[in-house]
Amino acid sequence: MIDSLENLVDALSKLPTIGKKSAWRMALHMLEQSDEEVHNLAQYISDLKERVVVCKKCYHYSESDLCPICSSPSRDNSLICVVEKPLDVFTIEKPGRYRGLYHVLGGVLSPINGITSDKIRIAELKTRVETEKPDELILGLSGSTDAETTSLYISRIFADNDLRITRFARGLPSGLELEYVDQITLGQALNERIDIHYTTHNDEETK
Repeated sequence: MIDSLENLVDALSKLPTIGKKSAWRMALHMLEQSDEEVHNLAQYISDLKERVVVCKKCYHYSESDLCPICSSPSRDNSLICVVEKPLDVFTIEKPGRYRGLYHVLGGVLSPINGITSDKIRIAELKTRVETEKPDELILGLSGSTDAETTSLYISRIFADNDLRITRFARGLPSGLELEYVDQITLGQALNERIDIHYTTHNDEETK
C-alpha cells in the first residue's frame, strides 16, 4: 500500500459524515487534481487554523477580536439569540430574517456527562445581559432533553430580570439539530417564537 495515501484516507475518514469509502474517493480525487489546486486546498486549511479565532463578545468564529455580526452597526443590539455551537449561527443566518446578536454557549447542560454550568458560557451570558441590557433573550437551542434543561436553567437565572425570554416556536422537530432544519421552518420558528415563563412549579420539576 501507499503510506501517504493511507494516511490521508485515515485523516479524511475522521471528518464528520465521512466514511472510509468517501475518504478514499476524496483522496483519489485529490491525486487527479493539479498541483496548484491541491496546494490551494492545503493553504486554505492552514489559513483556517492560523486566522480564525473566537469572537471575544459572542464566541462565534471570527478573523478579528469581534466577529462581523458583533461589529456590524446594522444589527439589533436589543436581541441576543443563545445557541449551542457556532454552526447554529451559520444556520440561523442563512434565511436572513434575524438581525440581532448571538451568544454561543459552547454546549448544553448534561450533568450525566459532567457538563455543568461552569463548563459552558452561562456566566459570560449573565455578564452580557448585565452590561448590554438587551430587551429579549432568544433561546435558540435544539429540542433535545439536555437543551430543554439548559433553556429552563437560563430562564430561571433571569427570572427576576426585566427581560423577555423566548424560544423558537414548536414548529421545530423535537430532538433535531438546527443544522438539519430547513430554512423555511427555521424562519417561521424565529418569527413565531414564544415567551418562556419561569415558575416555582418548573423549578420543583427539575429537582
